[in-house]
Amino acid sequence: MKNLILLFLLVALASTACKSPIATSTSQPKPQITTPKHELLETYWKLTELNGKAVVTDTNMKKEIHILFKIEGNRVQGFAGCNNIMGTYELLEGNRIKFSGMATTMMACPNMATEAEFNKMLNMVDNYTVNGKTMSLAKARMAPMARFEAVYLK
Repeated sequence: MKNLILLFLLVALASTACKSPIATSTSQPKPQITTPKHELLETYWKLTELNGKAVVTDTNMKKEIHILFKIEGNRVQGFAGCNNIMGTYELLEGNRIKFSGMATTMMACPNMATEAEFNKMLNMVDNYTVNGKTMSLAKARMAPMARFEAVYLK
């Protein structure tokens, strides 16, 4: 009797292990982005032009304005001229990009006009292009709002 119960449990367990799981979600998986790592991600991008004007590192700035797209967690971080910036990014088909949850530290500096323009640009852009060591961020089919030069991290 004991063996019969044990056999019954083994058969029941084996039959449930062979059943395929029932799909519970109807959402489509997100498309995989095939952008090579060296083109956009894990690269230090130094801002060289903003809204058609050359960007020069001001003597009051601690460091140059830059942005870095981290692979882990789709995090974006950088420096906007006075404050550090952070948030997330999402790469979509067709070289589209979306920034979200953008935040900055809250330091005050003598001239924050470039920083304000930089932060506004990040909230507006929706696409990027990479050509060699140059990256551009733009809105729709308009002229690039920002241009960056790559400084590869090693």
